[in-house]
Amino acid sequence: MPANNYQTLVRENYRRLSKALPGFIPRREQNYLVAEMGKVLLGRYDSARRILVAEAGTGIGKSLAYLQAGIPWARANQKKLVISTATLALQEQLVDKDLPLFLPHCKPSFRFALAKGRARYCCARRLADLAAGVAQTQMFEPSAFEQTLTAPLTAAQQRQLADMWQAYSNKSWQGDRDSWPTPIDSLLWQQLQAERHSCQPMLGHQSCPFHQARAELEQADVIVVNHALLLADLSMGGGIVLPEPEQCLYILDEAHHIAAVARDQGSTRLALRHIRRSLEQFNKWQSKLNDLLGSDGQTAIGKLQYGTAQLVPALTDLYRQLSSALQRQDLQTDDQGCLRFSPGDLPCGLDETLSTLKEDSQTFCRALGPINSQLAEQLKLSPSQAPAIEAALAMISQQQLQGEQLRDGCTLLLRATSPKQTPPARWLALDKNDQQEILLCATPLAVGHLLEQWCWSRAAAVVMMSATLTALNDFGYFRRAVGLRSDDGSHYVRLNSPFDYARAQLIIPDLACEPSSPNFDDLLAEHIPLWLKDQTASLVLFSSYRQMKQAAAALRAKGHSLLVQGEASRQALLQLHKVKCDGKQPSVLFGTGSFSEGLDLPGHYLTNLIITKLPFAVPTSPVEEAMAEWITLSGGNPFMQLALPEASRKLIQACGRLLRTETDTGRIVLLDKRLVSKRYGPALLQALPPFTILKP
Repeated sequence: MPANNYQTLVRENYRRLSKALPGFIPRREQNYLVAEMGKVLLGRYDSARRILVAEAGTGIGKSLAYLQAGIPWARANQKKLVISTATLALQEQLVDKDLPLFLPHCKPSFRFALAKGRARYCCARRLADLAAGVAQTQMFEPSAFEQTLTAPLTAAQQRQLADMWQAYSNKSWQGDRDSWPTPIDSLLWQQLQAERHSCQPMLGHQSCPFHQARAELEQADVIVVNHALLLADLSMGGGIVLPEPEQCLYILDEAHHIAAVARDQGSTRLALRHIRRSLEQFNKWQSKLNDLLGSDGQTAIGKLQYGTAQLVPALTDLYRQLSSALQRQDLQTDDQGCLRFSPGDLPCGLDETLSTLKEDSQTFCRALGPINSQLAEQLKLSPSQAPAIEAALAMISQQQLQGEQLRDGCTLLLRATSPKQTPPARWLALDKNDQQEILLCATPLAVGHLLEQWCWSRAAAVVMMSATLTALNDFGYFRRAVGLRSDDGSHYVRLNSPFDYARAQLIIPDLACEPSSPNFDDLLAEHIPLWLKDQTASLVLFSSYRQMKQAAAALRAKGHSLLVQGEASRQALLQLHKVKCDGKQPSVLFGTGSFSEGLDLPGHYLTNLIITKLPFAVPTSPVEEAMAEWITLSGGNPFMQLALPEASRKLIQACGRLLRTETDTGRIVLLDKRLVSKRYGPALLQALPPFTILKP
């Protein structure tokens, strides 16, 4: 599309939108963001790499900005616009508010849909069978080898099941969990949800809710998705659930989560006893394939039996090797039942055992392929055997998934390292619910090369956006995390919030001790009430659940009424908080890190924000420990390169809870004297919005 035509479309859409909205006020930052997106999409900065990284402060209206710039370009270039978010709240805002608002004023018009994971949909066959009273044997499910039958349904579950079956039968319910008017019992839903290994197109279930939803996605021009589903699809090559990357303009909102979600997608967790038992049960079942495939399948069945016969002993050897090493204390876990492996060769000769297991799992996976194909062909030839063949296909698919996870897990655990290559975090853990179960776990620390391979180098265009992408006033921390380079053609924009931050006060009391002091908990119990006095709408943020619960107990003993995270659902707590504020009753919310992000309490719902401690992460998880160790081995400083930038970003997010509209005001009280006592304090303060700093 010629640039002039695209720019005309954007301007005309903006004109129609601004005229239709009552009290519309133009926002300079929003218009600038639209313009910068347009330049990137038109290739003005780099025609070969159309990537924009934009930090857009609270109040800019970034969602309407990227809809205005993105939809006309995607429609004109016959691409799909895929908007990915980290939180359900933003997905709901886009689907229920922003997209319907923009739709009547946009030319060309567009259709939009919300993409959800398979587990959010029921399996129509399971729903029908369970409603008809058919026993749901677990023979072909992942938990098949732990039990033979599901627990009987309670009376309440039976009533809910009957209602769901009736609604699905008369087409008043489409079979997705989120659209059911009341919460669905979790244990009931586990028996109903669609799963990859039991819900495949070859089974002829195109009328199932999941496949109907996927068909609707193909007709949509704009697809809203979450980061986990997007990256799961990309990690499998793309085009599995969502369109192929080459056909997409990606808008990654809340993009500061992308690296962490990518790490999760690349992680492995091998439960050795569970996998071995699963394979042993599968080995006993393989003789039933003879009845389904007959003489034509003997060669393939023989290869499968050989593959299983090799894999089971290899798993047994690995489990015994680790179990013996733990009993001899050659390997010792910490208090949490965890043992992290440092970079280099694995201890106790595990490299050789894992190499054998990797080869055997690869052989096993190759043997499953022909069986799957022959069963699918047999399904066409013998419709009368459909139930048995469908069950066998589900079993084969489940074993294929397990075999691939085993192969890929061994590969990650064995990954060789070099001075220029970041190693994965690798550790052994004992299952907290089964002390006899040994878990082998690994997580890639550096995922930038994966994101480059999966998306950046393939997508038609990418826009990454968030209110907090910089750390210590620089994009470097984010850029390194997601695999971008300063010279790769990506364009960066930083737009400050239009809010008047001088209307809010930042107070740093001169306290007697720092958070590292053993007296800090007592100090919080003493000082928090002082800063709650005469305040009507307060939020107190803690760095840990332990500290929050201890402070809550201390304040309640003094007669304070508190709404504490974890004592009710987040939605219920916020609703009660708003009711109290509307009734002009003092209300105090206690929360941890998850309340520092995505919490929207505008106006009189929050005027007093207390942050008890700077949000430095304590490197106690194997992933954090491994990252800090690798930075040190590479000659770096983990605190300066990892802890401080991340704390800066999280502190900005936490402070962002206070001002949510142009007219908001209030104060932030930071009960951590390190902001003034440590050398890094000024850098953290300078990265914050320009609040009015007061001395108490």
